[in-house]
Amino acid sequence: MDRSSGDLGAVSGPARVAGPDEGIGADELALATRNHGLPLEALRYDVTPPGLHYVLVHYDIPDTDAEDWRLTVGGRVLRPLDLDLDALRDLPAVTRRVTLECAGNGRARLTPRPVSQPWLDGAVSTAEWTGVPLAALLDAAGAAEDAVEAVFTGADHGVERGVEQDYRRSLPLATAADPGRDVLVAYAMNGAPLPPQHGSPLRLVVPGWYGMAHVKWLREITLTATPYTGFQQTSAYRLRQEPGEPGDPVTLIAPRALMSPPGFPDFMTRARVVRPGPVPLTGRAWSGHGPVVCVEVSEDGGAAWTDAEVVPDPAHPWAWAAWHTTWTATPGLRHLTVRATDATGRVQPLAAPWNRGGFANNLVQRVEVLCAPEPEGQGRPATP
Repeated sequence: MDRSSGDLGAVSGPARVAGPDEGIGADELALATRNHGLPLEALRYDVTPPGLHYVLVHYDIPDTDAEDWRLTVGGRVLRPLDLDLDALRDLPAVTRRVTLECAGNGRARLTPRPVSQPWLDGAVSTAEWTGVPLAALLDAAGAAEDAVEAVFTGADHGVERGVEQDYRRSLPLATAADPGRDVLVAYAMNGAPLPPQHGSPLRLVVPGWYGMAHVKWLREITLTATPYTGFQQTSAYRLRQEPGEPGDPVTLIAPRALMSPPGFPDFMTRARVVRPGPVPLTGRAWSGHGPVVCVEVSEDGGAAWTDAEVVPDPAHPWAWAAWHTTWTATPGLRHLTVRATDATGRVQPLAAPWNRGGFANNLVQRVEVLCAPEPEGQGRPATP
């Protein structure tokens, strides 16, 4: 490809699916080093420490200055707003514990593989977000009668699939302005100012929706009289089987359960090793469609299932629920599998739901575990 023409398409190609024998490329590795998932052993934390929280940055982390930052609310409103951070902090604030999951979580496990950020299972975390309810801001601005959507603009700027853009997403006004949805304009994470990679100084938090809706480095909210048709809304984040079809939008998080890795790992393969006998199995489960009501575990890859105990926390309806059970391990190689069912009847599938973008792949997690007896005569090193 000739990159000397000045055409943006020369540096930003169309979406594609990897060939049958194509491995992870240098561009995907570069994305994987910029972004990171949650180490699954960190599922032990009810609230993920910010440094372990998964990160996806579409373009660059912008150079933002909290002292000069302003948020505008305009478009189809009766009373436009222009607020600095001090004005936002003076408004009544709430804190919500919310589980965020990237829409591409699990993409790298698809065959054929959509070429993009190569997530495995760890693009999910939970934090406590503090800020102003979006419904209160929209009420203060007053939506015009013809307003149908709220468009959110971040400060990150780049090019994607040949389109130069600020990162923008929209929500239906019925969602954005609903106090019961708990959408936040957040300025704090886990009780501290937002870190740069998580949207400092201001971001959107949309409980129950995949991460693409949680616009970071938020600077503008614009109400519109027609649905927003920008790149991130109508080109990206659509469930498509074929390139030319419009596809369905990616919205609410599909149910998923993850297991904290039992035992100890092999360095390269991450296969787990446990000893014979009772082994505690624990993890988290969540869904944007409703609370998780059932978590099941299998030791034979899904041929037979046993129920785990789900421990919901009614105080935090937008956060993952803990689950636990005890597995009696016997010598040999096992394939532990875990799946979740939510209150709407949605169940994690045993086969991956493929689409060209690799979105909403909530395939069950499978963990390879070797149960090996304790080596004879092996003890702990003597203490000097």
